[in-house]
Amino acid sequence: MTYLGEGWDSTAVLVGGRWVERRPRRPEIGPQLLRESVVMPWLAPRLPLPVPVPVVVSEDPVVVRHELVPGGEVASLDAVQGRQLGEFLRALHAAPVAEAAERGVGTLRLPLERFRAEVRVPGGEALLARLDGLPADTLVHGDLGPEHVLGRDGVLTGVIDFGDLHVGDAAIDLAWALHCTPPGFAAALAETYGVTPALRERALIWHQLGPWHEVLHGNDIGDQEVAKIGLAGVVRRLEIGVSPT
Repeated sequence: MTYLGEGWDSTAVLVGGRWVERRPRRPEIGPQLLRESVVMPWLAPRLPLPVPVPVVVSEDPVVVRHELVPGGEVASLDAVQGRQLGEFLRALHAAPVAEAAERGVGTLRLPLERFRAEVRVPGGEALLARLDGLPADTLVHGDLGPEHVLGRDGVLTGVIDFGDLHVGDAAIDLAWALHCTPPGFAAALAETYGVTPALRERALIWHQLGPWHEVLHGNDIGDQEVAKIGLAGVVRRLEIGVSPT
């Protein structure tokens, strides 16, 4: 086995150079990994890029295993890859929501009370208020960022980590892709996907909300440096200063 690393939810090791084995870091993540083993075999054939398709190795303790998705984190993103990701997201967002729900996929429940209690910055409440009324009618990845989009030799080779898959706002999957990537990549993705002004505006809301989760995660694990970095991200994305209170 080769240790691959750990995220907020699970640890991963490479077995035999081919299989990625994942275990939950917290008890509540076990059902999430088991759900992936039900949803991903149904979803994967609908998508134009390889994705993990886990099988259950053990239910107690929970262990799942899937074939290694090729590639690594992409150092330089261009229009070719932007079109690829746009096609991928169009296919993902076209997946039937009712069929996903039958396989245990639910809606997103944001920790709004904790956000208000633990992330207190000027303009923060206004951002949270903008979350009211956002659509929840699309199957989304829910955590699409550079560490989850893989590539090699100038093309994308896969998308990983579907632990946050849920029925929600399509714009959440466009947050990083439109607001944290090179202009050529973002423009090609937007054209391929068909990004509307309303989608772009909602994607900015989700982009601004991203670091709020990092603050809560830092508090949960007792690492104030992580929380401090998250708070700096909140402030930077809101383009305001931290309240002295």
